[in-house]
Amino acid sequence: MRILKVAAVVCASFATGAFAQEAQTGITVSGQGVVAMAPDMATIRVGVTERADLASDAMAQTSEKVAAILAQLDTLGVTGPDRQTSGLYLRPVYDNRPRDDNASQQVIAYEAGNTVSVKVRDLTKLGTLLDAVIAEGANDFNGLQFSLQDNAEALIAARKAAVTDAMARAAQLAEAAGVTLGDVVRMSESSQGFQPMEMKSSQMRSMDMPIATGEIDVSAQVTMQFEIKQAE
Repeated sequence: MRILKVAAVVCASFATGAFAQEAQTGITVSGQGVVAMAPDMATIRVGVTERADLASDAMAQTSEKVAAILAQLDTLGVTGPDRQTSGLYLRPVYDNRPRDDNASQQVIAYEAGNTVSVKVRDLTKLGTLLDAVIAEGANDFNGLQFSLQDNAEALIAARKAAVTDAMARAAQLAEAAGVTLGDVVRMSESSQGFQPMEMKSSQMRSMDMPIATGEIDVSAQVTMQFEIKQAE
């Protein structure tokens, strides 16, 4: 784990006179900490789409291939809650060619689709898994998203970085204003979390199966209020 970047948004208030009745005299700052982590989990959405003259045939062909994909996932150890049907449809396909009369469009086929969301907790198996599901008939990918199974450790580090950043900014402001920084009187966490990194389906289709996972930013932001004293 390493802290890649730290940013801060800073505001200061030195309340006097009538304004002091509404706000405490002090300095208020917001600090942000960002920690970069290598992802340890991926979520992919793979699907099968088939067309046939009969609706029942389209659904049967799709179901057969999805069953084979699920069997491959079993072999690779992806079972239980790590896979879930996330999309299922059956719809008519119409003849969209221009017509001279006002007749209604004709149904020329039926299309069935089934999408499964798969969590891959061992990224060393990701390329093998993609090869396997394609071999079993997967012909629709709806993206690849990298994430963290547990971001607690990174979030703690990001919070510490945010507090350090806020304190440094407060000290700089106090020095510039010619006052002495006092105790912390209020502190709150205004935002935190991490942003999963997503690779779109168009990127997946154009790449070789070796996959670069990159890094994920885990961030935290705190707001701190300090007392101030006139410098002696």
